[in-house]
Amino acid sequence: MICTLCPRRCGAWRDENEGNGFCHMGTLPMVSRAAVHRWEEPCISGKRGSGTIFFTGCSLGCVFCQNERISHHPLGRRMSVSELSELFRRVEELGVHNINLVTPTHFAPAILEALSMRKPSVPVVWNSSGYEALETIQAAKGLVDVYLPDFKYFSEKTAADLADAPDYFPVALAAIQAMCSQTGLPVYDEEGMMLKGTMVRHLILPLRINESLAILDTIADQLPKGTPVSLMRQYTPMNVTEKKGLDRLLTAREYARVFDHMLALGLDGYVQEKKAADSGYTPDFMDEESVRLFPT
Repeated sequence: MICTLCPRRCGAWRDENEGNGFCHMGTLPMVSRAAVHRWEEPCISGKRGSGTIFFTGCSLGCVFCQNERISHHPLGRRMSVSELSELFRRVEELGVHNINLVTPTHFAPAILEALSMRKPSVPVVWNSSGYEALETIQAAKGLVDVYLPDFKYFSEKTAADLADAPDYFPVALAAIQAMCSQTGLPVYDEEGMMLKGTMVRHLILPLRINESLAILDTIADQLPKGTPVSLMRQYTPMNVTEKKGLDRLLTAREYARVFDHMLALGLDGYVQEKKAADSGYTPDFMDEESVRLFPT
C-alpha cells in the first residue's frame, strides 16, 4: 500500500512486513509487550491494572521518547489480524479493567479489524501521541471507548525541533476535539474506572514551561468543560540528545508553575508524584511474562 494513514501523509510503500515510511513499519502490527500495567492514571489502572499492548514503531518519533527501544527500533513480534484479536482475548482474561492500545496509530486498519472480529467486553483505550488523522478517529467509532491522547507541543518551532512535526498543534487539537465529540464527557463505573470518554495527557518538558501553559490554556478554552487532564512530570533523560534542557529532570519550580496554572484554570484530572520521573517506570519489552501471552 501507498501509506497516507498518519498526518505526515508520507506516501511511503508498506507491505505486510516492511515499510520505508517515517514509522519504518509494515502494515501487520508488531507487538513488543502485552501485560498488566499498573502505572497509568487511577481511572485507567485501578486495582486490577490496565491490559496494555505496546506496539512497535511510531508515527511521531519524539527525540526524547522514553520507549525509544520500541518506538525507534523494530523490537517485537509481528502478528496477523487474527493473532492480534486472540491476543486481546488473552490479555482480557488476565482480569484487567481495559485493553490499552499504546502507540496504535500506524497500525490502525489492522487493529480496528481485529477489534471488529471480537470486541472485548472491557473498555478499549486508544493511547496515542495525539498526532492523528481525523479519518482514524472516525474509523474507530464504536470500537474504541476511551481516548488517551497526549497533547505535547504548542509552538511550530518546538514541534519541529523535537518531533519533526511543525503541524503538530493544529493537527492534534483537531484530533482531540474529534475524540471528545465522539465519546462525550467521561463516564465512570462504581469503582471510578473510566468506561467511556477522553482524557488528555500533557508531559511537562524542562525549559519549555511556556509550551505547557499554552497547552493548558488551549484545553480550557477549546475542549469541552469537564475534559480531564493528566499532568505528567515523569520526564526522564534516557536518550542522548543535544536538545537544550533535555539532559536533566524537571525542576520543582518548573513543575510548580504549570501545576499552579492548571489549578487556576480549574481543570479536572490528575497530577503525577515526583517519583514518577524514574527510568524504573519504563517497562521491559519482549520479557518472558509478556511473550507467554503471544499466540503461537
